[in-house]
Amino acid sequence: MTKPMTSIIVPTYNGLGLLQRLVQSIREHTNAAETPYELIIVDNGSQDGTAQWCINERLTFLSLGSNEGFPAACNKGLRLAAGDRLMLLNNDIVATPNWLANLSEGLVQEPGIGLVGPVTNYASGIQQVDYPFETLEQFVNIAREVNKPSRLKRERVMRLVGLCLLFTREVYERVGDLDERFSPGHYEDDDLCLRIRMHGYGLLLCRDALVYHEGSASFRHTDQDALSQLLAANRQKFIDKWGIDPNTFVSG
Repeated sequence: MTKPMTSIIVPTYNGLGLLQRLVQSIREHTNAAETPYELIIVDNGSQDGTAQWCINERLTFLSLGSNEGFPAACNKGLRLAAGDRLMLLNNDIVATPNWLANLSEGLVQEPGIGLVGPVTNYASGIQQVDYPFETLEQFVNIAREVNKPSRLKRERVMRLVGLCLLFTREVYERVGDLDERFSPGHYEDDDLCLRIRMHGYGLLLCRDALVYHEGSASFRHTDQDALSQLLAANRQKFIDKWGIDPNTFVSG
């Protein structure tokens, strides 16, 4: 019996070092025989050699002429994807032992699950967990112990942060693309979570899937006043669209 394949879509913008680290960690910590996957890199007009590196590594990639933002890049990657399962993954993640296997198990462990996500060292809401570490090597060793598969370490939630989202093709075909009104980013993940729930699916947090997250890498060089304005504007767009405050769901 053919095992389902996961298409891992990674938008990136001038983050070659982060992307290289991510790809290396996926290759190291993902058993392609047990959990087949394809990597799709969507380069948002980077000027740091990302496209050439993807060519050298023989990665599937889409090179955009300019920075179209996170939602648009994700959508373009989704349209290229061939997988039965689809993942949207930030470029500043580091994969860990059993990460994809446990997330994949969570997605099918009970009927009606539409979206799953991991826990991490850097996120808003209940996905952030505190494991003391000083080096990335230490973090991976911690994750090796945390990521022992267990249904008891998975729980239904109201919201998952867009740093790492895994869902089925069925969900994607029913719910559709990320809403590009939230470009260049922020609150498009809250919007997706709400739409998935409105279609009758549940969201599952997998505490047996701990991944490293650098945090806010895409917006690190953004002026803080401009970032605050973007957050406020996109929050208002969410409120205008749905009539509710997305911050209602931050606690989980």
